[in-house]
Amino acid sequence: MSAPTNNISALIIDDEPLAHQVIEAYAKDLGFLTIAGTCHRATEAYALLSQQPVDLIFLDINMPELTGLDFLRTLERKPRVIITSAFEEYAIESFELQVSDYLLKPFGFTRFLRAVNKVRAELGAAAGAKTVFGAQEDHLFVKVDRKYRRVEFADIHYLESYGNYVKIWTGKDFLLTTRTLSGMMEELPASDFLKIHKSYVVRKALVDYLEGNQLMMKNGQALPVGKLQREAVRDWVRG
Repeated sequence: MSAPTNNISALIIDDEPLAHQVIEAYAKDLGFLTIAGTCHRATEAYALLSQQPVDLIFLDINMPELTGLDFLRTLERKPRVIITSAFEEYAIESFELQVSDYLLKPFGFTRFLRAVNKVRAELGAAAGAKTVFGAQEDHLFVKVDRKYRRVEFADIHYLESYGNYVKIWTGKDFLLTTRTLSGMMEELPASDFLKIHKSYVVRKALVDYLEGNQLMMKNGQALPVGKLQREAVRDWVRG
């Protein structure tokens, strides 16, 4: 088993001041948990996260303007999330969004600690996995239908973001895995793969040509080039 990571930075997003006080008080008793920021509305969190990424979010659900779950759906790069809610009916929907735990208010320190330790173990396992994947150099393992499948980098044509999943296209077929596109990018060699759109990453060796805002693959597949990635794609094509 991988060792837990040492330090966790966290953000509190909750419209109840008392919830902030409780979590901050609990965090002070844990030497490895640092509250890096607090927000009373989910909409306030975007600017903070762009300036200071965190490992963990304590997220309430019922908030003005934007609910916690809707906020979570908008994040392309998601930290670990522990839901803190007074309503148990959102638990199934929350776990479908791959949150780490669900704390039902009011919760005590023991339950809080169990949730945080779960995140700590997950972060430690992820860090260990990245080390292993980096050492392997030519492949990675992805979870598909409860099994971990080995995928050779050389077999990947392109990756496609598909809701809370990623399609790994290996030709006409694909593997569907519960990952994020940004998370998988961290495990792929940047020298071989290129992000061309918020929803697409291609293997450079299989690109045929660029025409307008479309990248043509050698198998005839046309993929869109996003506005934010257009300049980087053109620079790469120009060499």
